[in-house]
Amino acid sequence: MFNVEHTKAEAPKTDPRTEAGDRTRARELGIGFDGEPGTLNAITDVPGLEVGLVTLIGDAPGAPGSARTGVTAILPRGKHLAGSACAAGVAVLNGNGELTGRSWIEESGQLQAPIAITNSHAVGAVHSGVDRWMAEHHPATAAAWMLPVVGETWDGYLNAINAPTVTPAHAIEALNRASSGPVDEGSVGGGTGMNCYGFKGGTGTASRVVRSGDRSWTVGVLLQANFGSRKELRVSGHALGRQSQAPNPMETSGWFEREAGAGAQAVGGAGSVIVVVATDAPLLPAQCDALARRVPLGLARTGTTGSHFSGDIFLAFSTANEGALGSQMAGDEIRIESLDHVAWGSIDPFFEAVVEATEEAVMNALVAARNMTGRDGHISYALPHAEVRAAFGGAH
Repeated sequence: MFNVEHTKAEAPKTDPRTEAGDRTRARELGIGFDGEPGTLNAITDVPGLEVGLVTLIGDAPGAPGSARTGVTAILPRGKHLAGSACAAGVAVLNGNGELTGRSWIEESGQLQAPIAITNSHAVGAVHSGVDRWMAEHHPATAAAWMLPVVGETWDGYLNAINAPTVTPAHAIEALNRASSGPVDEGSVGGGTGMNCYGFKGGTGTASRVVRSGDRSWTVGVLLQANFGSRKELRVSGHALGRQSQAPNPMETSGWFEREAGAGAQAVGGAGSVIVVVATDAPLLPAQCDALARRVPLGLARTGTTGSHFSGDIFLAFSTANEGALGSQMAGDEIRIESLDHVAWGSIDPFFEAVVEATEEAVMNALVAARNMTGRDGHISYALPHAEVRAAFGGAH
């Protein structure tokens, strides 16, 4: 049986510090971040955007007690406009991962389907679920063709990743649950079984407001953090990873050699990170590419050097210019479209917002996560809040 959660995953009994409804975030521990966050400091500060989470903790098929996984769904303009095209762009730091639909985004500069994130071996099931959901809710779009965007990171340390745990129905459920408002973080949704910098990782989000005169726009980031080795984690000059007293069995216990054979080693930094950047600022597709390329600068602020065994893939899109950029067959008629867009010479504040929000989203994922015991007794320990408070002088 699965414990399917929409809000916060129920922590294993091994976690001594979790309390129901705990929503501690990085700022509350004293970490200072640059920039002005939105009202929720989440990707859902972008107007109209919705996020849905399905968290699966329980018994994987044929493997009792070993399901630690889930699905995260993002609808750029909400459920009622799920087939409406957005200007979009993709960037890759290291290609050891998967983001479906990427070639069409690179070809056309637009995204015209929901986004989902899950574990590496559940991409097909989630893709099928998104297709089914679109066929039910947006049949005119589904009647033509769809290329859903599904990203993945590897949760096989805690989760029985080869079990058929995630099904199309879970992707459908995540889409149906999608809503605006606060987004739960840590071990929820697709991030349920993920690890980051040798600590328990998962889902994180943050946002920044960009102002000019009496106008303002929002840049929001949601990421699935499953990257970095323990020694790399640094925050505002503090070597939190190297200094931590938390155990690090994922990198030190020898579990991978026992499972994969003599000579196999769990390499620190292996994993992946999928980052989704959303904004209501009007952008050209090439400008979305440029925003996606700034994501690694935010990740680097937390210490990562981009492991060869990490799939680091980033998607950015703009919800402005609704009704433009769609690709419909129009017979012999040649249609002309116009797009509003931020002048290239004014783009830097949006780059800055991406970098700042990405850094904070990583730390929010780490701070929200709790100790988790997964398959075969594998344990992932969370970043200790007391160590963060001690480093930054946060309130106890």
